[in-house]
Amino acid sequence: MTVVELKDIQLPETMKRAMARQAEAEREKRAKIIAAEGEALAAGELGHASDTMMAHPLALQLRNLQTMVEIGVDKNSTIVFPAPLMSTIQELGAFLSRETAAAGEQPPVAASLAAGASGATAAVHPNGAPEPV
Repeated sequence: MTVVELKDIQLPETMKRAMARQAEAEREKRAKIIAAEGEALAAGELGHASDTMMAHPLALQLRNLQTMVEIGVDKNSTIVFPAPLMSTIQELGAFLSRETAAAGEQPPVAASLAAGASGATAAVHPNGAPEPV
């Protein structure tokens, strides 16, 4: 006898439920492993970004400014931030002025950033322009 054929097999309900629980547990296990691998990759990328920002301190301030622009685009809002950021905005304006002077063109952004950096506190409106409070 080489072939055995089974027809119309009835599994008990308890066995069906046990098989379903086991399949669900396997799916949850795979989902947790995939999530953990994603977290590990994200942590590595965040570490790399942190190293880059430590090597280039202006990068962190530029990221802060970009975040404020993104917040301002979503909602019509005014953001108030402390004075140390304003000194960085002034430094950024000076940097942009030097770079465009080297390139031979006048930047509209550098002038507005440098002009807005004179106060101790400033507000950034949704259009991205700093304004003394």
